[in-house]
Amino acid sequence: MSGDPGYCRACLAPLPEGTRDACPACGSHKLLRHREIDTLSIAHIDCDAFFAAIEKRDNPALEELPVIVGGGQRGVVSTCCYVARLYGVHSAMPMFKALKACPDAVVIKPEHAKYAAEGRRIREMMQDVTPLVEPLSIDEAFLDLTGTTRLHGAPPALTLLRLQRRIRETVGITVSVGLSFNKFLAKTASDLDKPHGFAVIGEGDAQAFLEKQPVRAIYGVGPAFAARLERDGIRTLADISRHGDKDMARRYGEMGFHLARLARGEDTRRVKPDRDRKSVSSETTFNADHDDRETLEKQLWRLCVRVSDQMKAQAISGSVVTLKLKTSSFKTRTRRRTLSEPSQLADTLFRVGKELLAPEIDGTRYRLIGIGFSGLQPAVADSGDLLDPNAIRRATAERAIDKARAKFGGDAVVKGIAFRAKPKRER
Repeated sequence: MSGDPGYCRACLAPLPEGTRDACPACGSHKLLRHREIDTLSIAHIDCDAFFAAIEKRDNPALEELPVIVGGGQRGVVSTCCYVARLYGVHSAMPMFKALKACPDAVVIKPEHAKYAAEGRRIREMMQDVTPLVEPLSIDEAFLDLTGTTRLHGAPPALTLLRLQRRIRETVGITVSVGLSFNKFLAKTASDLDKPHGFAVIGEGDAQAFLEKQPVRAIYGVGPAFAARLERDGIRTLADISRHGDKDMARRYGEMGFHLARLARGEDTRRVKPDRDRKSVSSETTFNADHDDRETLEKQLWRLCVRVSDQMKAQAISGSVVTLKLKTSSFKTRTRRRTLSEPSQLADTLFRVGKELLAPEIDGTRYRLIGIGFSGLQPAVADSGDLLDPNAIRRATAERAIDKARAKFGGDAVVKGIAFRAKPKRER
């Protein structure tokens, strides 16, 4: 509101008392102001259309074009840029629907090693401003900047503005920031002003803001549960508040009580740097069903590299390998094996996955294959395998390949199985 304290988003100068529509220092009209701006310290940072933004950064010719990161007629959209979203394209949308909505879209195959490396750079920048960083995914995290004013010589809001600028100048992409007094409202705020936004929700305006929000604004309320709530006449958070804690708990159990608290803006969860993630996995849906070993193993290797890249980016390892298959009749097969030593290597994941896959190649045609690690823990140095004397050598080779891929691109070094499986015209 005009007259409230704040900062210029263009030059980051504090706004003197009485400032109205333009920054006195630089003349910019892009101002961030809120009466509580210097007292709030819980933030949510979300990279804007992360995968697509990285691709546009690396290829400026794509800047004005609709870009979809994904692949395959039966695959799904991993990420799409904001131009593509104008056509109705969104993440997790089936590719055939996305291309029907936006037939001129540029479709780019994901390069997860590149995204993981950039995600790691951004995470390190976040950790430069506070040790209390709780990752939600490769491209978003909660931050608690409580008590950092003296450290940085600036209140959390200004520190976040500086971080937002640093990410843009260093990585070449934009992020959106939500600032509030708890995690729920910080995440809610980060969605209000995308892309390259910065929104604030304070204690004084939280209730009035929340009352107008639909039930789907609460993270975790999916379409099915939202439809159930709406059938019961609960369409907004104000409706939830009118029912009260006891009635919501009676109707919907623990989730109902949770919704009642959030509708009042209550969220006591702390920002935890050691957030417990249960698994890291990846899967792909084929354009056509397959039953041959060569095609299945080729796709399995690519998924193993993708999972391994995420594990390395987060410095974690896993002790359980899970293989997932979905047949042409939509029946799911899941196979697991516990490792003798935790690992984060694509080589280890592929070797175990291939052994789990072998008995399933029995003439059944598959439409989907997936692989992942669970039993996660902090990564340790490669310790080898007493039953496999070549394990350390392969691990060393894989880490050398990782460095080459990070420097020269995802296809700089390609494992033989991925190459052999290509048709001759593509080699």
